[in-house]
Amino acid sequence: MLKILIPVDGSSHAMLAVHHALRLVGAGLKARFVVANVQEAANLYELVVAHDPVVLQQVSEAAGRDLVRPAVELLSAAGLQVEQAVASGDPANMLVEILETHACDAVVMSTRGSGLRAAVLGSVSQEVVQLSTVPVTLVRVPEDAQPD
Repeated sequence: MLKILIPVDGSSHAMLAVHHALRLVGAGLKARFVVANVQEAANLYELVVAHDPVVLQQVSEAAGRDLVRPAVELLSAAGLQVEQAVASGDPANMLVEILETHACDAVVMSTRGSGLRAAVLGSVSQEVVQLSTVPVTLVRVPEDAQPD
């Protein structure tokens, strides 16, 4: 049984990857899933004004858990095995670390997510393709899709 990583960021675009994974299972693929979210690391300002860095970490983890919840619920409702992974740091590098830590066999992710980082620094999905040691399936977002 394949173990597939599905990165999500709370956007409807990211959920396209979850729906694609469900279609693959519907077509007979035997798989279980790791739904992951990577929060950007705290910036210098946040670190300076935060009186307790542990609080920043807790807030980041809570945000990540909230963002994976819809995908986890959808996959669980379909009777599939699902794990969650939440991290903070550089998204592409952390996703590769998660896929290695969880011994994933493949990645299914959207070509576009939310946030300024993808627009300014390049696509996280393209970075994952470059860094991944396992096959990556990119689920294309329709050209007419509205940004979240």
